[in-house]
Amino acid sequence: MALKLTTTARAAQHNGLKLLVHGGPGVGKTTLCATTDEPTVIISAEAGLLSLRQHDIPVIEVSSIEDVHEAYRFVAESADAQHFRWVCLDSISEIAEVCLAREKASAKDPRQAYGALADHMGQLIRAFRDLPGRNVYMSCKQARQQDQATGSTLYFPSLPGQMLGQGISYYFDEVFAFRVEKDADGNPTRWLQTGRDYTHEAKDRSGALDLFEPPHLGAIARKVFSTAATPAPAAPAAPTATVTTDDIPY
Repeated sequence: MALKLTTTARAAQHNGLKLLVHGGPGVGKTTLCATTDEPTVIISAEAGLLSLRQHDIPVIEVSSIEDVHEAYRFVAESADAQHFRWVCLDSISEIAEVCLAREKASAKDPRQAYGALADHMGQLIRAFRDLPGRNVYMSCKQARQQDQATGSTLYFPSLPGQMLGQGISYYFDEVFAFRVEKDADGNPTRWLQTGRDYTHEAKDRSGALDLFEPPHLGAIARKVFSTAATPAPAAPAAPTATVTTDDIPY
């Protein structure tokens, strides 16, 4: 078999941007699907599409794992789906719950169900993540854990099952925490945190992003790939050490 020689820059452009965003309910994870600036399809396992009522984005509603597999085949193989530059899964937490319910129904031991969940969802996430030439955005719930020794709280991606939840971040080059913070005047502002600190799990393997970026997927993709395009929406001043997450709903 002949080897295919390419470059890291070309490979990155061909693979597209693959990112995971975790956040509390109502922060705007679904609304992010409307910020791609390119043709987008949403695979939705939630009923919370009201925030997108002013947009006309194609949606594939899924209520079973079979639906999710069919949605993948459509996006990957159908000629009618090749113009979609973004594929958004909202949310993989809900898709995992659907998968877990099926596994529990067929497993004699609940521990087997969670093991099967980790295997099945791992395959699904990798399949969507590895779609060539597509940008893929997945949202998920957020959990928090308090360090009893220091009293500090860490916020991180949440999926059912310990194995799946602990390993989800390893599937992605970009993992962002969706934060709602107050500015100096007490007004709420929304941000995507791209790097980990002592309170939020996040990472940016591109090295192209600031610690806090405006919640705009199209602008983030352009910044990562350094393409000339329309500028991102104007952003408020970045959060400072005085902001608090106490008012974020969980």
